[in-house]
Amino acid sequence: MLALLVTGTHFSVSSGVGFLALFGVSVQTGVIMLEYINQLRVKGHSIEESAIEGAVLRLRPIMMTMLVATFGLLPAAMSHAIGSDSQRPFAIVIVGGLSSNLLMSIFLLPTLYVWVSRDGDKLPEPEPGFEENA
Repeated sequence: MLALLVTGTHFSVSSGVGFLALFGVSVQTGVIMLEYINQLRVKGHSIEESAIEGAVLRLRPIMMTMLVATFGLLPAAMSHAIGSDSQRPFAIVIVGGLSSNLLMSIFLLPTLYVWVSRDGDKLPEPEPGFEENA
């Protein structure tokens, strides 16, 4: 929403579709990170250790997702040519949302995980073949 506000773009159907796509990517990123942190805890790491290592090891895939989408949609987000009325809001939402998703996934999600989780939490079964440095 902040990206739309900064660029002076109104909320439209195409920006709404952008939000749907952004929510899907954000939820998938969060679920993958939480599963990775839980697998580290199953292997015997502490809550804090698991959260820090999970954030550090998931930084590169999250950043690559954000950079690929951002560089791919940046021309559409900056376009003012014919037909950009429908493409521009979609691209602005995705570019702005993935940039903030990077910060929230790497800093906010592990912090909330440490605050909420407890030693007695029921964790999933260990994944066969799970490697810590994969």
